[in-house]
Amino acid sequence: MDAAGTVTPPAQPPAPATHPAVAPLAFLLGKWRGEGEGSFPTIAPFRYGEELLFSHHPSKPVISYTQRTWKAASGDPMHSESGYWRPRPDGSVEVVIAQSTGLAEVQKGSYDAEKKTLTLQSELVGNASKVKQITRAFQIVGGELSYVVQMATITTALQPHLKALLKKI
Repeated sequence: MDAAGTVTPPAQPPAPATHPAVAPLAFLLGKWRGEGEGSFPTIAPFRYGEELLFSHHPSKPVISYTQRTWKAASGDPMHSESGYWRPRPDGSVEVVIAQSTGLAEVQKGSYDAEKKTLTLQSELVGNASKVKQITRAFQIVGGELSYVVQMATITTALQPHLKALLKKI
């Protein structure tokens, strides 16, 4: 209350700062939702809904990542995964992802903060009897996040498997 008896609301705390190491990938931070489609020679094509969450604490030089998908037609759950993304000052990024199927990925790649792009290549695909390689390419265009995931198995060469277009919510 000031001298005139007016009650003033408390000041809003400043928004948390982004850790300097995470700042180049700040374009990913937040919750994204949209639709995608998948195909591969060994499965029938399918459509899915998806939500991604990229978050971090300002004191940590890492981004937490969670993803979940559901069948477009029924809403039934499909796939989920989570992990950590660690951008490096040289424009590289290190990623670890654990999938709900039991598969684990260690990926390395690069980013271009100005173009808002990121590409990843698997260094290790663990606990996978058939999957041998996974790549992921992300980009922001017109405020929307798009990605393409490619996959190779013991019987199939590297080729597109998933693609989606997501909006920040």
